[in-house]
Amino acid sequence: MERSKKEQVIEELREKLGRASAAILTDYKGLTVAEITGLRDSLAAEKIDYQVVKNTLMRLACRETAISVLEPELKGTCAVAIAYGDPSVAAKIIKKFNKSNEKLKLKGAALGSRLINSDQVLALAELPPREELLAKLLGTLNAVPTGLVTVLSGVPRAFVGVLAAIQRQREEQAAA
Repeated sequence: MERSKKEQVIEELREKLGRASAAILTDYKGLTVAEITGLRDSLAAEKIDYQVVKNTLMRLACRETAISVLEPELKGTCAVAIAYGDPSVAAKIIKKFNKSNEKLKLKGAALGSRLINSDQVLALAELPPREELLAKLLGTLNAVPTGLVTVLSGVPRAFVGVLAAIQRQREEQAAA
C-alpha cells in the first residue's frame, strides 16, 4: 500500500475513533468472508462500523484519541467494531454472532477512555438499552418527589379530617 493511501486510511480511522463511544476489538481468524460480511451487515444496520485493520495503522490512528488504551491488544488478526451511539448495542450483536460462531474472539474494548476486557464486554451486552435505563432512572427520580408530596399532604389531609369530625360532632350536639 502506498504511503499516501496509508495516511488516508489512518486519518479516516482517526476521525471515526474520535467520534466513537466505544471500540470493540475482535480476532476474526478462521472466519470466512461470508461470515465476516454477515457480522458487518448486522452491525451496519445499527450504524456501527466494523472493519479489518492492520495493527500498525490502527496503532497510529488511535494514538491521539481516547481509544489509545487498546494499543496493547493490537496483536495478531484484528478487526474493530466502532460504535457511535449506545455501546451495548455493538456488544449485543457481537455476543449474538459469537453464540453461533465461536471462531470470533473478543480481545477487549475501549469504552470512552477506559479499557475493558472480554468478560466486561459480555457483561455490557447484558445491559438493557440506553433508553430503558434512562426511563428507569427517570421513574426513580420521579418517585422521590411524589412520595414526598404524598407524605407532606398527609398532615393537612388529617387536619381537615379532624376539623370535619369536630364540625359533625357540633352539628349533632346542636341538633340534639
